[in-house]
Amino acid sequence: MRKSFYSWLMTQRNPKSNEPVAILADLVFEDSAFPKHTDDFDEVSRYLEDGASFSFNLSQFDTIWEDYLGH
Repeated sequence: MRKSFYSWLMTQRNPKSNEPVAILADLVFEDSAFPKHTDDFDEVSRYLEDGASFSFNLSQFDTIWEDYLGH
């Protein structure tokens, strides 16, 4: 089984970076309701669209997800 998206994303944290993946990682780190145990695109995407306490460019999320799948 693949590592959860959250687990992978936490390896991308870098508060000094302005890369979209690092920005998303820091936002997700601060969001206690983020679905931490899933590797399902639809679940994470729906959360970012409808449930997140922050806004993020979802076209950038698609690129980040592709990077996640490649690792």
